[in-house]
Amino acid sequence: MQTGERTARQQAWDIAARVCDPEIPVLTIADLGILRSVEVYDAGGPGGPAGKPAVQVTITPTYSGCPAMEAIRDDVQAEFAKEGYPSAEVLLVLSPAWTTDWMSAEGRTKLAEFGIAPPSGHSRAGGHSGPVRLALQVKCPQCSSLNTKELTRFGSTSCKALYVCQDCKEPFDYFKVL
Repeated sequence: MQTGERTARQQAWDIAARVCDPEIPVLTIADLGILRSVEVYDAGGPGGPAGKPAVQVTITPTYSGCPAMEAIRDDVQAEFAKEGYPSAEVLLVLSPAWTTDWMSAEGRTKLAEFGIAPPSGHSRAGGHSGPVRLALQVKCPQCSSLNTKELTRFGSTSCKALYVCQDCKEPFDYFKVL
């Protein structure tokens, strides 16, 4: 691979990586870990008109029925169009299944600052094994107390649960470990 190709791919990755998740706008799709790959093709490559570069972006939803994927696809295509890429194909890939292990450390920090408790621990999908916890302790993103209680397994979206802090009394979303 030539240096110019690597630079074009990195530039394209950077464009895709700044697209925000429509359900949690403080996270980019790169923070969330759903941005899997970005390929840049020469003029007339797959899906591209002659003389113009084409881009292929691969994303994996947080779960197979995620309603945000269409909006994310449209946002990725719009971001590339603003940057002069006339053709950005967005592929939705379900395998391997997304796991919270793919979230960046920066993304987890952004979640906590936004008031959503980030996932704690690692998923079995990430190759980790060990004892199964019977009681999950979730730290309150407001006051950092572990004296919290799950109100409902499904919160504002299927990938979050609704908790309440028993100390500060604030409700909050917890991004479930998947």
